[in-house]
Amino acid sequence: MLNIIGLAIGITCCLLIFQYVSFERSYDRFPKRAKDIVRLRLDSYQQGKLAWKSATIYPAIGPTMKKDFPEVEDFCRLHDAELLLSNEEKNVRFNELKGYFADPSFLKMFNVQLLSGNPETALDAPDKLLLSESLSKKYFGTQEPMGKKLLFRDPQFTRVFQVTGVFKDFPVKSHLLVDHIASYATLASMVRENGDTTNSTETSFGWYDFYTYLQLKPGVDQEKLEAKFPAFCARYMDNQDWAKANNYKRELHLLPLTDIHLYSNYNQEAEVNGNGRAVGFIYMIGFLIMAIAWINYINLATARSVERAREVGLRKVMGALRQNLVKQFMLESLLINCIAVMIAALAAVLTTPVFNRLIGRTAGSQFGMLPEYWLLFALIFIGGTLLSGLYPAFILSGYQPVKVLKGLFKNTSGGLALRKGLIIAQFATSVILIAGTIIVFQQVSFMRNQPLGANINQTLILDGAASVRDSAYESVFQPFKSSLQQLPAVKTVTASTSVMGKEIYWTTGIRRLNPPEHAAVTLYHLGIDYDFIPSYEMKLAAGRNFSRDFKSDSLGAILNETAVSRLGFKNAEEALNQKLIRRDTLTIIGVVKDFHHEGLQKTIEPQIILLRPNTRNAYSIKIASANMPATVEAIRKIWSDYFPNDPFNYYFLDESYNQQYRADALYGKVFGIFASLAILIACFGLMGLSAYNILQRTKEIGIRKVMGASVGHVLYILSKQFLLLVIIAFALAIPVTWWIMYSWLQDFAYRIDIQWWVFGVAGVLALTIAIVTVSLQAVKAAMANPVQSLRTE
Repeated sequence: MLNIIGLAIGITCCLLIFQYVSFERSYDRFPKRAKDIVRLRLDSYQQGKLAWKSATIYPAIGPTMKKDFPEVEDFCRLHDAELLLSNEEKNVRFNELKGYFADPSFLKMFNVQLLSGNPETALDAPDKLLLSESLSKKYFGTQEPMGKKLLFRDPQFTRVFQVTGVFKDFPVKSHLLVDHIASYATLASMVRENGDTTNSTETSFGWYDFYTYLQLKPGVDQEKLEAKFPAFCARYMDNQDWAKANNYKRELHLLPLTDIHLYSNYNQEAEVNGNGRAVGFIYMIGFLIMAIAWINYINLATARSVERAREVGLRKVMGALRQNLVKQFMLESLLINCIAVMIAALAAVLTTPVFNRLIGRTAGSQFGMLPEYWLLFALIFIGGTLLSGLYPAFILSGYQPVKVLKGLFKNTSGGLALRKGLIIAQFATSVILIAGTIIVFQQVSFMRNQPLGANINQTLILDGAASVRDSAYESVFQPFKSSLQQLPAVKTVTASTSVMGKEIYWTTGIRRLNPPEHAAVTLYHLGIDYDFIPSYEMKLAAGRNFSRDFKSDSLGAILNETAVSRLGFKNAEEALNQKLIRRDTLTIIGVVKDFHHEGLQKTIEPQIILLRPNTRNAYSIKIASANMPATVEAIRKIWSDYFPNDPFNYYFLDESYNQQYRADALYGKVFGIFASLAILIACFGLMGLSAYNILQRTKEIGIRKVMGASVGHVLYILSKQFLLLVIIAFALAIPVTWWIMYSWLQDFAYRIDIQWWVFGVAGVLALTIAIVTVSLQAVKAAMANPVQSLRTE
């Protein structure tokens, strides 16, 4: 019975893990020619050092590559299209964040399924817009949206989009979340209206905000194609005068579309991606759990060989051949494994919804895997069934009937050594899983509790108002801010171009005025008003904050400590009052201590903070914790008075910031769940083995008790061999665990050191589990009546 339970739990775990891994590795397979689609990545080297790696590149690269490289069949570019859309007839308006300005080729390349509209003309001119099926219902209900208008409000202008089609909701298993697609020509038109005369959306080799995908011709060797990129970069980018003067070098790399979700974590990713290394570790746990389950089977089957020896002897005397006995025992193994797999399949189907909720997955509530994972599972099951059945079968069928029937048979030293080795393997795996779980939770806790250099608690963030023209905005925003400050629960109100936890896309190469030969450095820009730094309780290392008393602060700059170092200043004090060359000349008036604008997976970027008192991307409102719902409602009412054309969107900054750790916390949760189940399976095997061992030593226990042995001494005699095996397993597990977890930690810019006490805790826990498991059987045997033990035949 223990065999079936252990196998069923092991197979259930394996199925759930395979489903999880299959889901994570099945992203972006929906395009018809997904294997031929790649995304370009841009690396920037400044002064000989890697400055950043970006998932976005320059808009001129796609068309230039199609012209220069015969391997490139087509390309498409995407640029973020965060739009404030409204249906004026229905008085419906929302901020739409999940959409892109896209080349027409995007539709065919990504197999976008149009439910209405012509794919040839849907994106061929400015002000054309495609809506997802869900977004169409959001704005038009059951009405036909084709040809209808949606108003797009922006601080500089108002545009009218024509709905030229509706597409089937974009697949969930994509590294892109797409609710709307605006024509790429619209972006070009908007740039021209803002005064650009260079046709930058087609010709720029400096504006790196464009996701660019290449459709390669079938059979193209991607490594050989990428080998041509250095010459391409030298010809179009590195030979520019500005790049030469500042010692800038650029590199381009290919990333297969199907690898983006798990193996792309660069600047400006479209969404938060998964972690391929973490998924690989969990995949490994699935194999380990199955191995532990089958080890249990082999251990228990070979341990009970003495019990079945007489049966084998009698069968052989009656004429049974060895091959007949092998078939019998293999059939028994197959039957047990089949019963276990049927139970496991039912358990996997029933637990999938619970498991998915536990790991926070909203899609795919039904059990399912890619065909290759079903095939792999079938091969593992068949192979495991054969291997777990063959060894016991050959051991049992090899007994000599004369010796067995004379009572001269006993377990061989080879069989005992095998069982000991398997127990060591089981508990070494258990120690690895226990220690790994502790380290994962330590790292996540470290990131969540590390001082950020800014206070993000009790901070309500409002998405900024976009409907008011720049010319009128100041006269609206300042009264709005004053009205908020009159609420008793509101402590401070401040505006900025970004907030902690949101990646900064606003970057510029900046250099020092003196010495003039100093190379430019890419700095990440944050625009703030006067109250931002004190509101977030950020500390100044030198200088001062922006002040209304200094009109010159409009050309002032505050750097973080990392930017001071990158620009070549010895310290914060030396940087004060120095000049920086941007488009204009800036004066450094202060240096703020480094703060973690993004999560601790990433390094602190060099940042320049500029005074933008009327910025509108985000409003940060520090509020009292008492009666938050009433405070939010009061803020909503004030918002509707000042910004009636803007939807009221808010979130709490600490919750949003911690979302950056969601994938790692999920990994820890999954790791912990399956580690616990693996240990449980190992305990089943140890319990069955210790029970059989005690059964074989019944007379010995009786004699020892008659001779005066105490219960404690008998318990020690029965347990010591198992405990010794656990100690050996612990010693073997330490280097393996250290190597696995050290590799995982390399994904984090700020990480814990692996402490030795973690292994101690894992070892003590494994030892305790073993002691409790063995003691359940040993105590009962030690307290039994010795007279009954000595009567046992």
